Amino acid sequence: MLPPSRREFQDIYVVFELMESDLHQVIRANDDLTAEHYQFFLYQLLRALKYIHGANVFHRDLKPKNILANADCKLKICDFGLARVSFNDAPSAIFWTDYVATRWYRAPELCGSFFSKYTPAIDIWSIGCIFAELLTGRPLFPGKNVVHQLDIITDLLGTPSSETLSRVTGLIT
Repeated sequence: MLPPSRREFQDIYVVFELMESDLHQVIRANDDLTAEHYQFFLYQLLRALKYIHGANVFHRDLKPKNILANADCKLKICDFGLARVSFNDAPSAIFWTDYVATRWYRAPELCGSFFSKYTPAIDIWSIGCIFAELLTGRPLFPGKNVVHQLDIITDLLGTPSSETLSRVTGLIT
């Protein structure tokens, strides 16, 4: 249950059962993962995000090391250190800290301090990057810095259209 306003929000406590590993280790081992494993992992991650976002929480740092795993292939999202709550008395797109998410899993709109207005879509981007890493065994966008990060994203996905860029520019101003 959320407090009625930001001023009354003080702490959050999350308790998990013991998990033997994390998704980073699972990806590195990649023993006998099947299409069913990948489907089950993605299903769990998207369900978890639906739950988290349903509580108006943005995780903001999803990466394989922040997803715990056990021998039954159950996953749990952990490390809510950068998570933030979007209260009903706040606008739908929130301005928060510049640092959000580990670079390789960071949504392109967060690459650079010029744009700190974001929505839960940043977590969806991270899940997509994690899923690609699950399938290939290596990070999808292993940028060395923010500029390189944007370069490899646009190399794979293409340059945004002028219409898309004008919408983004309109959001910044």
